[in-house]
Amino acid sequence: MTTPTLARDVAWDGPVIDADVHANVPSLAALYPYLSRMWIDFTKERGYRGTGVVAAHYPPNSLRACHPRYRPQGRPPASDVTLLQEHVLDPWGVDHAIVNCYYGLDGLRHPDWAAALVSALNDWIIAEWLERDPRLRASLVVPARDPEAMIREIRRVGDHPGFVQVLLPVRNDAPWGQRVYHPVLREIAEHDLVAGLHYGGTTDGHPSSTGPASWFVEEYAAEWQSFAGQLTSLVSQGVFQAVPDLRCAVLEGGFLWLPLWGWRMNKEWKGLRREVPWLNDAPLDVIRRHFRFSTAPFDGGPVEMVAQCLEWLGSDDVLMHATDYPHGYDERAADLFAALPETMKPRTMAENARGWYRL
Repeated sequence: MTTPTLARDVAWDGPVIDADVHANVPSLAALYPYLSRMWIDFTKERGYRGTGVVAAHYPPNSLRACHPRYRPQGRPPASDVTLLQEHVLDPWGVDHAIVNCYYGLDGLRHPDWAAALVSALNDWIIAEWLERDPRLRASLVVPARDPEAMIREIRRVGDHPGFVQVLLPVRNDAPWGQRVYHPVLREIAEHDLVAGLHYGGTTDGHPSSTGPASWFVEEYAAEWQSFAGQLTSLVSQGVFQAVPDLRCAVLEGGFLWLPLWGWRMNKEWKGLRREVPWLNDAPLDVIRRHFRFSTAPFDGGPVEMVAQCLEWLGSDDVLMHATDYPHGYDERAADLFAALPETMKPRTMAENARGWYRL
């Protein structure tokens, strides 16, 4: 028996679009119907039971991996569409929700095996989620270590009407703004998809410039640095001059750090713009045009301080409501909602995501 959440945790009776809900693969065997016999045998012969990357990012018994009210009996959290309907879609009365499935396949180094599992995962998302509730849209997954394979997968399923985004794990072997990824980002834009930077990913180096963390709380609390680094790369390396129609989303990365990042980037750009002559707009202006940020996790303090940060954002368009289900961050939604100016409430709760994802 599962325990449903309250019917909306904010005093808002208008439209709702949830920009980030999770789908968890219940077991590797769930992908077998979408794999060829060769790859099933290949997987079984190696005793592979699925990547351990997800457990590293989301310790399965942690409150941050799943809020107790969303933890079902006898099956993994967020592992089928009925749980999502019971916990989020129906109580919140959403128009749409964007399903993101991070399964850690970027950690595989066998290029063909990784590509096969990614394709199976996308087909599983279509069959088990998109085809079971018309309110759902989703991010397609790509084999992040292989730009050519990323492009092939976008071309294979990127025109499916249920896919509105490409999931790019925020940790990667190299910043996403580097030129080797420009063809991938161009492919995303040409399919009218959003490039979604999402928590997770593996790298050849440490996630921090000063070495690995000892504790999960260190790693999780510091993850905004990975997001800030990716934004810095995308803006500085001329992505939006090379791909002017690209739309990006920052998901499960927070947003209260953005004004301070923007102030510093604008300041340094004024003194060092000769290094990046293609960057002819202030970095924070580029962010306001090309990025949207999910509201979860929300790490706010007193309402008046949050309101000041929202004013520093300088736009009503940059935030998109998200529960980050099943992590339980919707329990702070009312705190953020209280700080939003009236002009931002309808845009944050639905309209920004509606326009960004062409819903």
